[in-house]
Amino acid sequence: MSYLLPLLTVLIWAGNTLVTKASAGAIGPSEIGFYRWLLAALLFTPFLILPVLRNRAAIKPVLGKVIVLAALGMALFQSLAYFAAGITSATNMAIIPSLIPIMALLMASVVLGSQLTWGAVIGALISVAGVLEVVSAGHIGNLAHQGLNLGDAMLLLAALAFAVYSILLRKWQLRLPPLQLLYLQAVAATIMLLPMFLLTPRVGLNMHNIALVLYAGIPTSMLAPLLWMQSIARLGPERTTLFFNLLPIVTVLAAALILGEQLASFHLLGGGLTLVGVILAERWRTPLRPVALQS
Repeated sequence: MSYLLPLLTVLIWAGNTLVTKASAGAIGPSEIGFYRWLLAALLFTPFLILPVLRNRAAIKPVLGKVIVLAALGMALFQSLAYFAAGITSATNMAIIPSLIPIMALLMASVVLGSQLTWGAVIGALISVAGVLEVVSAGHIGNLAHQGLNLGDAMLLLAALAFAVYSILLRKWQLRLPPLQLLYLQAVAATIMLLPMFLLTPRVGLNMHNIALVLYAGIPTSMLAPLLWMQSIARLGPERTTLFFNLLPIVTVLAAALILGEQLASFHLLGGGLTLVGVILAERWRTPLRPVALQS
């Protein structure tokens, strides 16, 4: 039963990618991002406002760090995906963020002083080659002339933002209960997204988009983090993280079956290379040591 927790989380995240793609044209990117975190914050408030107030002495010194985390992991990461949804495919939206674990591993060696491994270096090269295959639609040589699709560029920036978020979360190790930290980030993200929500044209909530907002706000923003935290508690971080590798596979298949997106050979090749690179980085832990110069 413990393995159902991360599996269900992956299914929710895969569904969120489809919801993000479906939101293009149905609701403004700034709207769904704002409504999502507002809904999560409001639903969390009855259960968490008193514990947060009681814990304010511990929260106050780290509040600035909580705001930075919310900006990177909640506001920027998902907002870029919502804006990208109108100009790229759900398949690309599944494959490109697969670089997040690789980015985080490489950053950890610089920021946290973690030992760089052969798996991280070689896996990074393979994964980058896979993503280049996807964003160039199988014609990597054309990237120099045509550049990246704007939506794919946004997804790469979003992946980088979330990788930085992951590293800062590990570096700072905020000693707050996980649910309180999630709630504070949801509140901070809502406040940060409010100006863009007010300043950009709005479609408004209607029968065509309310289900998208509800899915983004409840299963994705509330249930998935809870399931993931429970998975880590029961299975440990290493075994839980392995399930993340299923996300691009599940999402790509769902995009083909539900949205009718066509899977091209470059999607299969690029997605496969990206996945192989991530698995190598996670499993091949041989330290990368400089070769000693012979006298």
